[in-house]
Amino acid sequence: MDGESGAKASDFVTEPAFHKKLKVSRVKELIAGVLKERLTGAVYHADNTSAWAREIADEIKAKLKEEDWPRYKYAVQVFIGEQRGEGVRLGCRGFWDSKTDNYAHDTFQNESLFCVAAAFGVYLY
Repeated sequence: MDGESGAKASDFVTEPAFHKKLKVSRVKELIAGVLKERLTGAVYHADNTSAWAREIADEIKAKLKEEDWPRYKYAVQVFIGEQRGEGVRLGCRGFWDSKTDNYAHDTFQNESLFCVAAAFGVYLY
């Protein structure tokens, strides 16, 4: 016991057990499945992309929550652009614990559009 609080040091978990950590390969599978399902056959139109990006991000986030990795919170970013033969660079920064937090991303493209989706899982201490 720790003083008067009655809490033991072992009661304060600062990282998940190995089998409870966010699985990057599984997250990538989820992202790829959503992108393929939602964007196969889609044609780029600027008026649609904002709603599509929001819907895709929400669907990926919901699927991540279904995986039930305890104490993880998620952030999902989705970028949709028109295929015009030009390159694009995307980047992000974050402050996190590399022992517990992680991310995965995947891309989708067809003749009309490209999409990059990234999902970040942050463990709450």
